[in-house]
Amino acid sequence: MEYRARFQCISGCDETYRLNEVVYRCHSCGGLLEVVHDMDQLKTRSAAAWMRLFDDRYKRNEYPYGSSVWGKKEWVCPAVDDDNIVSIYEGGSNLFWAERLGKEIGLEDLWIKQSGNNHTGSFKDLGMTVLVSMVNQMIKEGRDIRGIACASTGDTSASLAAYCAYIGIPAIVFLPKDKVSITQLIQPISNGALTLSLDTDFDGCMEIVQQVAENEHIYLANSMNSLRIEGQKTISMEIVQQFDWEVPEIIIIPGGNLGNVSALGKGFLMMEELGLINKRPRIVCAQAARANPLYQSYLTGFTEYEPISAQKTVASAIQIGNPVSIQRAIRVLKAFNGTVEQATEDEIANAAARGDLTGLYNCPHTGVALAALFKMAKRGEIQQKDRVIIISTANGLKFTDFKVGYHEGRLEDVTARYNNQPIELPARYDDVARVLDKMLGV
Repeated sequence: MEYRARFQCISGCDETYRLNEVVYRCHSCGGLLEVVHDMDQLKTRSAAAWMRLFDDRYKRNEYPYGSSVWGKKEWVCPAVDDDNIVSIYEGGSNLFWAERLGKEIGLEDLWIKQSGNNHTGSFKDLGMTVLVSMVNQMIKEGRDIRGIACASTGDTSASLAAYCAYIGIPAIVFLPKDKVSITQLIQPISNGALTLSLDTDFDGCMEIVQQVAENEHIYLANSMNSLRIEGQKTISMEIVQQFDWEVPEIIIIPGGNLGNVSALGKGFLMMEELGLINKRPRIVCAQAARANPLYQSYLTGFTEYEPISAQKTVASAIQIGNPVSIQRAIRVLKAFNGTVEQATEDEIANAAARGDLTGLYNCPHTGVALAALFKMAKRGEIQQKDRVIIISTANGLKFTDFKVGYHEGRLEDVTARYNNQPIELPARYDDVARVLDKMLGV
């Protein structure tokens, strides 16, 4: 069967567009767009049949279906021909059973979804494969697209650059100067992207890239483009699939531009409508206190929202004061009994370090989610037997400066309670033995 999907305005004016059109906002009202699937078509296959199909494809070798994104192609972007798909076998990241950390805070069923184990080290690959694949098809159809552009705090640029390099499409990335870690900056540079370092913050870069994308030859890759959301929503399906199609009670996810929150909810709603699940998890969005516009709106019951000027935070990828997907995220949180929590710099850094001591290696954004978890557990808002999933959005190896700064006590407004320093000794057995006796009693 040929499945169908289209862009549709989320503001209720019912304007629709083809997925191979260069369009990011509704031409009639300026609202954001979302990808809408023909659900009646999808319902012609039973829930059990969809689960069997997805399980049969999961992490197998038939291209492109071994990708955890493209293994669900009919639900993601059926308009792309298989020959035009640009995939690095994204998704399929492991669930880390945080048994020791869970016991410390009184939880029996705590898991960390390690999205940082994707090809470029973050969850961004899940959405970028869909967007670049569609652009690849549009170019094959004759559209004169000469490059794909994004504003980024690091991870989006790395993902875009890698996928573009893989297929041979020029990538243009706009980064805020001195606000991206060296390990993130070197990724797009290494993949040959035209890298523009602007003397502004992410929101300033976002303004510029939207102006650039008004040129029909430059395609916009930020998450206001809902093709990205379609790939990212598969993380919901993947989590449930990894638990044999059981839904967890609570999912905690860090939020900056808020496309990830929107995608998470969309995946669950789609599974619910097609009968694969019969309950929804509670979704918690965690923000850095220095970049918390969604949290401020949550305090008003989402009746008010004002962009803010985000301040410098160790959670640099979510240092965003004017998130593009704010309305999408609010809609999802309302539908999922959602909560928004915030974390200070001290809470973020120490939460990440505490998790590291139990075998993790957390990026600061995962630290934001862990800090929210610790607060909620302490307040009794999570039950002992609840299955809780923390979305770890990026690999800790991208944030070496953050790790070193923590353990050397150099992070501003952070008292490092779990710092650990090398002990320098002469190369003599007696000196080593004295330290071992002092530390371990041996």
